[in-house]
Amino acid sequence: MVEFQRLLSLDLPARQSAFLWGARKTGKSTLLKAAFPKSITYDFLRTDLALDFGARPALLREQLLARPAADLARPIILDEVQKVPALLDEVHWLIENRGLRFVLCGSSARKLKRGRANLLGGRAWRYELFPLVTAEFPTRGSGQFDLLRALNHGLIPAHYLSSNPRKSLDAYVRDYLKEEVFAEGLTRNISAFSRFFEAMGFSHGELLNHANIARDCGVDAKTVKEYFQILCDTLLGQLVLPYKKRQERQVISKAPKFYLFDVGVAGALTKRRIAEPRGELFGRALEHLVFMELAAHASYSELGYDIRFWRTKAGAEVDFVVGAGEVAIEVKGTARVDDRDMRSIRAFAEIHKPRLAIIVCNESEERVVRDIRIMPWRRFLERLWGGGVVT
Repeated sequence: MVEFQRLLSLDLPARQSAFLWGARKTGKSTLLKAAFPKSITYDFLRTDLALDFGARPALLREQLLARPAADLARPIILDEVQKVPALLDEVHWLIENRGLRFVLCGSSARKLKRGRANLLGGRAWRYELFPLVTAEFPTRGSGQFDLLRALNHGLIPAHYLSSNPRKSLDAYVRDYLKEEVFAEGLTRNISAFSRFFEAMGFSHGELLNHANIARDCGVDAKTVKEYFQILCDTLLGQLVLPYKKRQERQVISKAPKFYLFDVGVAGALTKRRIAEPRGELFGRALEHLVFMELAAHASYSELGYDIRFWRTKAGAEVDFVVGAGEVAIEVKGTARVDDRDMRSIRAFAEIHKPRLAIIVCNESEERVVRDIRIMPWRRFLERLWGGGVVT
């Protein structure tokens, strides 16, 4: 069994509580068990527990105050806390009046927000756990990162390791629709949302045209925008906004892009299989993987930088613009980058003068062509996690 060294650290000082969010099966419970092996834990995926505490939230306070002081000195884990929103008032009271610490874990804050649940008014830090990133893999032995496996299986730990990823991914997509969206009452139109989910897969990583997707789903464009927001709130994906300076009249400034949280889930939706590291499908999946790594790095490093894209009305495009334009990143699936591949990022560099302009690709060696750094994907990811791309 491969052992992954997760990068997210939950090092909580005295009297500090935290929310830990993340999509299902990213490894939140495993991380918490490793970080707090002796902590009191309530798992509200247990239906009986969720029903008991939902009917009488005061049970939490009564049970905890009966425990020895040594047990209460450690953070108390409430797993899938969004299933019992009323508990947050009790958590608030216990933090304020007894100085207890909590780690509140779940896959979506949307239900808590919509139900106007007590989100503790800044008393809890916010963390997010992403699927695996390359820096969490062993650097030696059989467990090293395998690019094609990652693109086909995805980077949810159980899926990456699975011997039958297609069935696991298909089941995950169906279960997530059922458990996260329908069972939580986040949308009432089940058939329309199911059609939207399928249509969204085919516009993944492209400029979003809400009207076109709406026609495919049989709903209006406003509803499609709400569906995308549901996916973002349930941590199933992320909108990427365009990068634009005021003087650029020929740059697209309104239509966003959307990336699912995992490259394997995106592949399952579109029935994609990548047999070799070349071609359009490989290039698009590699772009998605780079986005996943950037999003996780922005969070884990606590740099919190923006990730945007740049595209002109004439079709020139740079996949990712980091921060306030300091780093421009174009992703190409080719094993040989030529002058044509550099046109867009060169156009961006001439206007915005980024500190780094990088083409991530499948070449074997790093090189520089007129200030454009052409970088093998593995080298780029090593530099990203080593602090050599965004600082």
